[in-house]
Amino acid sequence: MSASIRLLRCLKASRAFSAVTTEAAAQFPASLMRGSLPAQSDMKERGVHWVFLGCPGVGKGTYASRLSQLLGVPHIATGDLVREELASSGHFAQELADIVNKGKLVSDETIINLLSKRLESGAAKGESGFILDGFPRTIRQAEILDGVTNIDLVINLKLREDVLLEKCLGRRICSQCGGNFNVASIDIKEENGKPGIYMEPLLPPSNCASKLISRADDTEEVVKERLRVYQAMSQPVEEFYRSQGKLLEFHLPGGIPESWPKLLKALNLDDSHEKRSAAA
Repeated sequence: MSASIRLLRCLKASRAFSAVTTEAAAQFPASLMRGSLPAQSDMKERGVHWVFLGCPGVGKGTYASRLSQLLGVPHIATGDLVREELASSGHFAQELADIVNKGKLVSDETIINLLSKRLESGAAKGESGFILDGFPRTIRQAEILDGVTNIDLVINLKLREDVLLEKCLGRRICSQCGGNFNVASIDIKEENGKPGIYMEPLLPPSNCASKLISRADDTEEVVKERLRVYQAMSQPVEEFYRSQGKLLEFHLPGGIPESWPKLLKALNLDDSHEKRSAAA
């Protein structure tokens, strides 16, 4: 049984998730528990089980998506799942819109329901492994995830808050194709011992240039609130994985051209690996 199916079944078994703790997770059937997962040596066959942590706007989606293509596992972004639900006519789309537009976190139970549906869909397609982006976001989510699957690695992306704010305010979406772009041109010089940082804008092709829109929740007030909430919630999650020896903190040195090869090196994935995957 795949790890994704184990996770799906266990998440579905925990509808009253807000009351679930590590002790409760220990009561799940042994067949669902991480002890029955393949060993590290079998990771290639089962696919990696990775998690991306990081503040909103840090670039989790960009780097998780690239690694997803490189390693051949699905990139599952809970933020995308929320936005897809918002665009639907689902029964709680309006409730979600009210939460998101105020910069608040979506409830654990809602996130789990959306993630369960995504995993069920992927399992039906034969997906193996995953790179989670935006989950777990709370310590309770981390505990339940730890109870049902053995996460191999947690990549914690770090970036200065002033840069994060600029990046979030520069995000744009093409209203026609749904592509994600960023019009922010960041060039901060070294000052007071802080290293400088340069990030080029991620501009759209000409056919999308006139169709760019901002996300409704990407206002300065909402972005600052999201960053504040994330910082308050993230430390216990980081410590949870740090204590397990699974946390890799990666400070982004700049834009994609500078950061991507350094991230590959930190993950022991060299250029030849990337080129072979691209040619396959």
